Amino acid sequence: MKCSCVLAVCLLSYSIAIVHAQQKAAPEVRLPDNVALEAGLEYGRAGDRSLKLDLLRPKDQGDKVLPVVVCIHGGGWQNGNKESFRGLAAGLAATGNYAAVSVGYRLTGEAIWPAQIHDCKAAIRWIRASAGKYKLDEKRIGAMGNSAGGHLVALLGTSGDVKELEGACGNPGLSSRISCVVDLCGPSDFPHFLEQPGAGGRSAVIKLFGGPPAEHAAAARAASPVTWASADDPPFLIFHGTEDATVPFAQGEAMSAALEKAGAKVTFVRVEGGGHGLGGREIYQRRQNFFERHLRGQAVEVPATPIQVETPKK
Repeated sequence: MKCSCVLAVCLLSYSIAIVHAQQKAAPEVRLPDNVALEAGLEYGRAGDRSLKLDLLRPKDQGDKVLPVVVCIHGGGWQNGNKESFRGLAAGLAATGNYAAVSVGYRLTGEAIWPAQIHDCKAAIRWIRASAGKYKLDEKRIGAMGNSAGGHLVALLGTSGDVKELEGACGNPGLSSRISCVVDLCGPSDFPHFLEQPGAGGRSAVIKLFGGPPAEHAAAARAASPVTWASADDPPFLIFHGTEDATVPFAQGEAMSAALEKAGAKVTFVRVEGGGHGLGGREIYQRRQNFFERHLRGQAVEVPATPIQVETPKK
């Protein structure tokens, strides 16, 4: 019964986070009683700018070294904040099997590309630098994000060996490689983004680069996770709605195809009739099983069969 309640709370928090991901104000989230929050920990600096994250762990962690799930919010790289994923992070920590980190990163109103990936990589390096202090397993770090956050976690997954994207915001001598990726509706191929049906997020993409991708071809290519796909990339789980009117469905297909061609492990799940904000029990369960499999070594299945969005009854 206790486990079922935790799962329900986690799912509800995740749905709230998706709805609010493109809003500046985060919803108020009540943390489970068994979760400890350390908010606003500095993971690096960009000049005089302090970069911060939230760390959530089970209160009864004791000496147990836990795998980490890094949560990166969406909002078109221009809105959202780390607090919007606090509920999801808390749900993971409440299981007692994970520590979770929700990352704040510079938005495009403050800095254009590549500030966003520099910050996210610095957050991964902070986890490794702080592993002993907080009893975190630096060899088991997963990441998940939606929309712009999906793009950033996908790029973390494919560019762990790309020095020019590392930046120097914090702990530059450590690795930013991660162990697995859950990407929900993330852009993956910017040179082709604006020409594809369903590219409602075109203004956000233009703002990311300071102009259309065609005018910033090198940056657009470097920012595309498909560019860096290779056989040694970590396992990916990708969800994308077939009716996404913000990030074209073709972007999810391109990410899956690039990984498959490179020889990396990828599970691509079509969400039939799904738009840009994805949630629901089946998505939650597959995501949870994915982390159980790749961060905890559990023998659970993560099917690639399509998920059908249920039409509300009138």
